[in-house]
Amino acid sequence: MEIITLSQSAIKELKNLLAKNDAPAGHGLRLSVQKGGCAGMQYVMEIKAAEAKDQSLEQDGAIVHIDPESFEYLEGCQLVYEYSLSDSGFRLQNPNASRSCGCGTSFEAKGEEGSYDPANDCK
Repeated sequence: MEIITLSQSAIKELKNLLAKNDAPAGHGLRLSVQKGGCAGMQYVMEIKAAEAKDQSLEQDGAIVHIDPESFEYLEGCQLVYEYSLSDSGFRLQNPNASRSCGCGTSFEAKGEEGSYDPANDCK
């Protein structure tokens, strides 16, 4: 089972991004989760090669590397690319989040409820 799945829009835009940046072979979108953001945990997305122990997946030419320490937060997610006049970009639809902040880049993990402070919500 893959940790995450990719939507067709994410595949298309990731391939375009890698080509636009002349990414070397093996480079892809590396996903990880770190403490921070306005809801307690934040997504980190970088174009780079896989690091040791990363799980990598390739779907129709789009490559994603997943930080092993982030598996518990990313398992079952779908990576999508949303088109918007004001804020197009990659988003993770995360079944492991009990709450997401308004900007969509941070979340509160299930089981860690209560650490979210709405006073720190994104503006």
